[in-house]
Amino acid sequence: MDYTEVRFVVVPREPFAEILTARLAASGYESFADTDDGLLAYVPAADFSAEEVQALCAGLPAEVSWSQRQIPAQNWNRIWESSFSPVAVGDECLVRAPFHGESNKTRYEIVIEPKMSFGTGHHETTWLMLQQLLKLNVKDRAVLDMGCGTGVLAILASMMGAAEVTAVDTEPWACENAIENAERNRQHILVEKGDINILAGRGFHVILANINKNVLLNDISSYSGMLKKDGELLLSGFFESDADELVRAGRSCGLQLKEKRARNGWALLHFFKTEAR
Repeated sequence: MDYTEVRFVVVPREPFAEILTARLAASGYESFADTDDGLLAYVPAADFSAEEVQALCAGLPAEVSWSQRQIPAQNWNRIWESSFSPVAVGDECLVRAPFHGESNKTRYEIVIEPKMSFGTGHHETTWLMLQQLLKLNVKDRAVLDMGCGTGVLAILASMMGAAEVTAVDTEPWACENAIENAERNRQHILVEKGDINILAGRGFHVILANINKNVLLNDISSYSGMLKKDGELLLSGFFESDADELVRAGRSCGLQLKEKRARNGWALLHFFKTEAR
């Protein structure tokens, strides 16, 4: 199958390149690669529409320019593979694609084929979440990965000995991808399609939510309500400048801040809850 590669230049790049990526994914684009000034997006050539690209860029509060080129079918795998390099999180965890060889140099090695889903460890927020998750004791505990994307966080939690892992996403293709990646890594994960409302009445020891600020602000009281005594909540998916607003929201619903971390302007907050659920 021939593909069309669309190169986007987005000024300012963040957060608008991510917003554009979400729009493209919802329109059938199958794979993405970050560039210094924007992104590359790939779609089957038969499905490419210049008018659609213009419509997807319209209304974005950023300067967006784009160009296209055809990728012959025989070159597609090579090009896709060259855009996805393994990601190391310290010396404990490596996230790689199926076409990368085994390293056997880290305690946890996760094989991810992202397709249209977010979560390969390349983005700062995923990297921060993986790094902080590695510090937690999840053994024999119930873990929720909210907005799971590829399922990479849920898979790591399962590898670390969690008793049960639930992964939730609103997008059907993300759920399918998370199931495939869990099977690829021989981990048992319950993947469910939906939002916070499908989890009413359920409890977890650890909740992982790498989404965006507005969703986190809307759902943080629900996360607090679902946390068991001494439960822990990791939040990311927002800029460091937005952290204080989320800290205030967490404290207002009974959460205490344990740690704040940042990487290239993106942030992670680690909360805990001491009172009984």
